[in-house]
Amino acid sequence: MSKRYWLMKSEPDAYGWDDLVAEGEGTWDGVRNHRAAGNLRAMQVGDEAFFYHSNIGKEIVGVVTISQAGLADPTDPDGKWAAVKVKPVRKLSHPVTLKQIKADPALGEIELVKLSRLSVAVITPGEWEYILALSEAEPEG
Repeated sequence: MSKRYWLMKSEPDAYGWDDLVAEGEGTWDGVRNHRAAGNLRAMQVGDEAFFYHSNIGKEIVGVVTISQAGLADPTDPDGKWAAVKVKPVRKLSHPVTLKQIKADPALGEIELVKLSRLSVAVITPGEWEYILALSEAEPEG
């Protein structure tokens, strides 16, 4: 199966990009939405995800790789929820903001906007490449 792409949201004041970089590898847990948990269960080692700062910043700040998949969530005493481990790959040259994404017709179908409450979303290969290109462009303003 080919590599898949994802977007994983975290509140930066709870667990941000710099926290993951400091740890070297982090456990993505605490997800209590069935669709998001299904996305976690679908992840394979080597898949990549955008690290998105939600709540504060509302921007994609980095790329992570799935380093361990198919884990039980250690914060769930009943063992019903999924988790994965992630490692940082690189910080984006320029964060890509939610405002940019919403304003761009090329990203009109992105789950980040269509399913805005979803903490772990699917990113299509086309969206992945497009967002990476946006992150290399100088921000306007």
